[in-house]
Amino acid sequence: MELQAVKQRFEIIGNSPLLNRALDIATQVAPTNMSVLITGESGVGKENIPKIIHQLSSRKHGAYIAVNCGAIPEGTIDSELFGHEKGSFTGAHESRKGYFEEANGGTIFLDEVAELPLGTQVRLLRVLETGEFIRVGSSKVVKTNVRVVAATNVNFSEAIRNGKFREDLYYRLNQVPVFMPALRERPEDILLLFRKFTTDFSEKYRMPLLSLSSDAEQVMVRYSWPGNVRQLKNITEQMSVLEENRNITAETLSRYLPPESFSSRSMIVTGQNKNGTGDFREREILYKVLFDMKNDLNDLKKLVLGIIESGGHYVANQENETLFEKVFSEGEEPGAAPVVNAGVIHLPRTAHNATVQPADHGHEVVEETLSLTDSEKELIRKALSKHENKRKYAAQELGISERTLYRKIKEYNLGK
Repeated sequence: MELQAVKQRFEIIGNSPLLNRALDIATQVAPTNMSVLITGESGVGKENIPKIIHQLSSRKHGAYIAVNCGAIPEGTIDSELFGHEKGSFTGAHESRKGYFEEANGGTIFLDEVAELPLGTQVRLLRVLETGEFIRVGSSKVVKTNVRVVAATNVNFSEAIRNGKFREDLYYRLNQVPVFMPALRERPEDILLLFRKFTTDFSEKYRMPLLSLSSDAEQVMVRYSWPGNVRQLKNITEQMSVLEENRNITAETLSRYLPPESFSSRSMIVTGQNKNGTGDFREREILYKVLFDMKNDLNDLKKLVLGIIESGGHYVANQENETLFEKVFSEGEEPGAAPVVNAGVIHLPRTAHNATVQPADHGHEVVEETLSLTDSEKELIRKALSKHENKRKYAAQELGISERTLYRKIKEYNLGK
């Protein structure tokens, strides 16, 4: 069956190579009886793959049962999967078939399979290898012919290493692996999915279609989507119901996107910024350190001014002693940093020759030998340029509030 026909039949939207690869594997493995393990983050649409496999297989007329393993209590999971006999435990008033018996001749989808208890994993391994199981409270072996498709968002290597998942079961489930990409890994599909969802909700709620401004489209494509397709669908539904203006701007869209997730997550995952450089994370940390230092240095300037005016000696207190210790690191060469001795701060001799210039307000200030102001201006300018003058996102990247950024832009005359 052609890939485009599969997408139309199962209402799958997207042209990403990673998505196409997952669908291609699913269609190829469907006619076999091999077990399939689907991996990927929560919300990427893993539940679509087992439906495709079942419907394109010779088992399509048999039962298809989807089981969320993480939603069933540990005490009842064996009974749910393999059934039980009457009186086998408190509340077992009659015998009951389990999912593996009900799905005989069909397909069973085990979602969140990594959440299975170790005892249940042993039972599952036996079913996969021999097609046999025993009901809870019984000694009679039951045969079943079931195709197993499993899915998880758990890192199996870590789960196996921590003793939470059996390695032999992993390899038995993973006869054919299928990886479903995260939404941020298929940016070319984001706007297609949005249009699909807004069409669906327009019909559902009998409201006009939503449209996106060019700025809103850029924000939507650049957003990291930690909740993947599920998050995009939920946000589209919210805007479809709540927004009177059907043309969604970047400002409107940003109200629905968690700001702490914007850009930082995708940077961590890829290790690159949009220009492809790999040192963004280091620069981001440096930005925040420099902004934290700014307040300390402003206080330090005032203190040094007082020392100079007093002839190079200044009576110390706990506050300004702590300030000097914080700003000047240990290991400086003799005479390179102020010294606190017997409650008096002594300025190094080189500081007595520091240039002193009158400020506009009539007081004297010490000329900065390293211009933190210029560095700060440059960092703000780069952040604004990177985010196309969208101040909200520039402020988030710099680690400061929007109000502080507005004040800095006005102070440094960095406006458009």
